[in-house]
Parts: sequence; structure tokens; C-alpha cells
Amino acid sequence: MSGRSTESIRPLSSATCELCHIRKPSLRRPKTGQKICQPCFFHVFETEIHNTITSANLFFRGERVAIGASGGKDSTVLAHVLKVLNERYDYGVGFVLLSIDEGIKGYRDDSLKTVKRNKDQYAMPLEIVSYKELYDDWSMDDIVAQIGNRNNCTYCGVFRRQALDRGAQKLGIKHVVTGHNADDMAETVLMNLLRGDTARLDRCTEIVTQSTDSPVKRSKPLKYAYEKEIVLYAHYKKLDYFSTECVYSPEAFRGTARALIKNLETVRPSAIIDIIRSGETFTLERKRGTVATKLGTCERCGYISSNRICKACVLLEGLNAGRAAVQVNGSEYEPHEGAALHKRLEHLSF
Repeated sequence: MSGRSTESIRPLSSATCELCHIRKPSLRRPKTGQKICQPCFFHVFETEIHNTITSANLFFRGERVAIGASGGKDSTVLAHVLKVLNERYDYGVGFVLLSIDEGIKGYRDDSLKTVKRNKDQYAMPLEIVSYKELYDDWSMDDIVAQIGNRNNCTYCGVFRRQALDRGAQKLGIKHVVTGHNADDMAETVLMNLLRGDTARLDRCTEIVTQSTDSPVKRSKPLKYAYEKEIVLYAHYKKLDYFSTECVYSPEAFRGTARALIKNLETVRPSAIIDIIRSGETFTLERKRGTVATKLGTCERCGYISSNRICKACVLLEGLNAGRAAVQVNGSEYEPHEGAALHKRLEHLSF
């Protein structure tokens, strides 16, 4: 467990919990600053997630839903809470754990051991889909060995998204829930602002998303849950989760936004929710003459795509050609042996 989880675990002077006024407080809630006891913390944390689920009508009775399970704190807490709420409020939903094996030695192989234990702990079926099976025997270790650390998150993001879709389709499931929390949402808003990514800015805070090139919808039940509270919940509940960060993530631009969010939270704890609320109110004017995207299938792999060749196959073409730099957003590339591929990347709608 990281040091972040102990920030709100300190001796408190209040005689009784500010919510129940019976038990002694054991923590100061990061989201509100309230001094509360463990049972009250569990109750408000779970109830807020339940309210998020019901207000957005995320589930319907009889639905089968896949939980994107990495073995980390977010997906483990998500699986635990969804099991609790499903039983408490009788959602009538069948949950399945869906994990992606990117092929990162010393990270994903260890975290998958945790997911396999979660399978038994929560009595949920588990499906594991690997990059090597889907993408011409490429693992993320292989990809990073070829392209370096700078753009690896571009590859992993495209491959992982499609792998989740394919895993869900294999299970006959059309809905995947992910462990994205409030901190993640606020970071995404800032990232889009800093990059001037107006195409994503006014929809990056949506709790339910479904792109034109995906048959699977995604939702985020932890959208308003603070990362610190997720860690505290996992700590007090003694949940079994894997706490090591991805070995390739320090190079990601998201780390810059994360550091800024943490600094803002220190000064103003409500900053995280404030940024999300601001993102929810963004409405951008669309360019006139925009043509609706037509959905088809990739000529290479047969997967659903809004382009002739899907994003994953374009990236695979670059890898298989031995090119050292291919970006989906398309600014850096090797000029030799790849002019045609670069032009294709420029014209794809991502």
C-alpha cells in the first residue's frame, strides 16, 4: 500500500463521528474533510457510488456486464463495491471479470495473479485476453523494445481498447465498466485543455461512452470517487490488490496532469470535483459540414472500424515494417520506407 493511503489516517480530536455521533472518528474524509468512523465511511462511499449508478441508469436487470480488471486498487474496489451493491440493492446484474494481458513482465504477470484471486474472492467468472493472441505475437515489452518509451502509451491505448472490446464480444457482453475515478476524470480534462484537444474536451467527462468504431459501451461508476478514498476503502476493507505502477507509465504525459491535480487538491480538496463539473458544462461549437462517420469493418482484421484500416492494424503495420516511430496523432515518423503509411495515419479519423 502506498504512502498516499495513510494521509487521512491520523489521531483526530473530535469526540464522536460527525455523521453518526456515536462512534469515535478514525479518519478525516479527503473529499469533505469530515471526521468520521469506519462504518460511516464505508456507508457514504458505497452509497455515493450507488447514487452515481442509479442516477445515470448504468445497469438494467438481467444485463451481463464485464468489469475491466487489472488487479489494481481501482478495479479491485470497483469489483468489490459492485458485488456489495448488486446484493444490497438487487440490481439483478451478472458481473464478469475481464482482464487484458499486455505482456509486461514484472508488472502484468504479477497483477494477473491478483485478478485470479479476486475471481475466487468475488465468485465472478474471469476472461483474460492477451496482446500476443490478438496482435501478431506482439507484447508491450516487444513494442517498447522497438519504439522506446516515448510513444508506448499510444500503442497500448489503442490495443487495450480493442482488446477489451474483443474480450467482451467473446463473452457476448455489450457493456464494460472501468475503474476510472474522479482524479482520472479531472486529469483528462486538464490534459485535453493543455493539448488543445477540443474534439474530446466536451465529452471527456461523460460517464457512459460509446465510440462509432466500438460495439461495446463503457461506463465509469467511480467517476466521482476520489483516489485517496478508494485507497482508504481498500485499506480498511483489507482488499487484495496489486499496488505497483506500470513500468512504462512514468513517461506518459498524464503524469504531468496528475502532479498538477495533486497540488491543487492539497490547496483545495474540492478542486477535483470542480474540474469535473467544469468539464461537464463545456459545450463546443461543431464545424459546419461535418459528415457523419460511416461504420464498416477493417480490411485486415475484420474488426469494426470507421476507417478502411482500423487503428490497431495501422500501428501493427508500422511495427511489422520495423519503423521506430508511429504516432496515432501523427507528428513524428521515419521518412524512409513509410511515406504511404504516414499518409494513411494523417487521413484516419481518430
